[in-house]
Amino acid sequence: MTRLLRGAYIVWIVLRYGLDELVLTSFGKPWLRVIARIVSFGRRLDAPRGQRLREALERLGPIFVKFGQVLSTRRDLLPADIADELAKLQDRVPPFSSDVAVATIERAFRKPVARIFSEFERQPVASASIAQVHFAKLIDRTGREREVAVKVLRPGMLPVIEKDLSLMRLMAGWVESLSADGKRLKPLEVVAEFDKYLHDELDLVREAASAAQLRRNMDGLDLVLIPEMFWDYCQSEVIVMERMKGIPISQTARLREAGVDLKKLSRDGVTIFFTQVFRDGFFHADMHPGNIFVSTDPATFGRYISLDFGIVGTLTEYDKEYLAQNFTAFFRRDYKRVAELHIESGWVPPATRVDELESAIRAVCEPYFDRPLKEISLGMVLMRLFQTSRRFQVEIQPQLVLLQKTLLNIEGLGRELDPELDLWSTAKPFLEKWMADQIGPRRLLEELKNQAPRYAKMLPDLPRLLHDYLKHGASGGKRELEELLAEQRRTNRLLQGLIYAGIGFACGLVVMQILVRHQYF
Repeated sequence: MTRLLRGAYIVWIVLRYGLDELVLTSFGKPWLRVIARIVSFGRRLDAPRGQRLREALERLGPIFVKFGQVLSTRRDLLPADIADELAKLQDRVPPFSSDVAVATIERAFRKPVARIFSEFERQPVASASIAQVHFAKLIDRTGREREVAVKVLRPGMLPVIEKDLSLMRLMAGWVESLSADGKRLKPLEVVAEFDKYLHDELDLVREAASAAQLRRNMDGLDLVLIPEMFWDYCQSEVIVMERMKGIPISQTARLREAGVDLKKLSRDGVTIFFTQVFRDGFFHADMHPGNIFVSTDPATFGRYISLDFGIVGTLTEYDKEYLAQNFTAFFRRDYKRVAELHIESGWVPPATRVDELESAIRAVCEPYFDRPLKEISLGMVLMRLFQTSRRFQVEIQPQLVLLQKTLLNIEGLGRELDPELDLWSTAKPFLEKWMADQIGPRRLLEELKNQAPRYAKMLPDLPRLLHDYLKHGASGGKRELEELLAEQRRTNRLLQGLIYAGIGFACGLVVMQILVRHQYF
């Protein structure tokens, strides 16, 4: 009954805000639209469609707000006006009861809060759709009192999420079956992607592990602070981390008053992002202003503070190589090569004509080369490429969509701090080094070095294998070849054993000689 009522409420909100118009405009049966108008009598469609969609999601509650936030990252699937409006969604969610938060903490750690923390602030300092945060103090393993932030999962989330997700899948199926536009938007795939993100965020230990990885990666860069995780106090429902103090990056007036160099801050943000992406292949993928502060502590003054690691992006070596070659071709205005790379990667159907895709890509990229560099948005170029690729049925990889979304966040943030920020010039050293590492002589030498042990084993055996192959002929049969390979593996193991034994014996002699020389015997 509860699910039925929830479903009826969702349908009413959809009709009340005219969201049926988004999917029924291309549907050939007008009677459905007439019924929708009758059921939602009195509705007004004066507001733009993107605004109506955003307001409807806010009315439907936190899970739908989170869905809209994830949907806003899929600019490859959405019209620009809807994506821009969904990007305005914020987690303006009332906090849940402090008694419930305390009960969750005590259940997770099986002891009273007073025995865990020396101080605990019952009033939360932040509240979002998934969790809320309380400040506290605890005694660490060294006996030192530490100021910490306690992130507590909102209670009862899983059953609510499962119910709403099942309704979303049902609605997505309707949208996909009723409209050609609906099929193009791939609503079932979007809901499946949202399902993955949401369940990942429900496990706070996963977030803590991502934070720890980023903290290790950024150690030594001296540009960003990431909170330390207290692993003795991390469970799936509760995590405890170092408390970070700073000014929200959106409060530029306070930053100026504190003496922060905003131009340097904007350049440092670009450096942090490109380092995470191009050096590490592991990046914070939710870098909106609410998750970024600036330190005012004298020891770390002016450094970024990153928070909330529920969404991180990863890039494989293949992704990096693909991007490197695309950037190289793009800088050379070699649009044919960009088109060929799309086809070679399998993202475009094999039957796609290279010249047609080349022409479409040229129409996107060429206008940007006639502008000053500071007016060029790398994120917008990627976004327009994704939108153009939609015409050619390109399957955009989620990790690259996260990259593009984060790049747009960084550009917007950087230009808010410094309107004259030249993103390309700031990023150029990283791009050049990255491309050289990916496709230049250095990469070739590195690959040869990595593969050297394998080649060292194979090369001495090639003459005998070639002789055996020629002697027995290409039709000597699979059995003979398998026997040769098995014999070769046995020989290799024997040789390796002899080599390791020889090295061990030689090292033993050296150690003995050193000990005797220093009169340890």
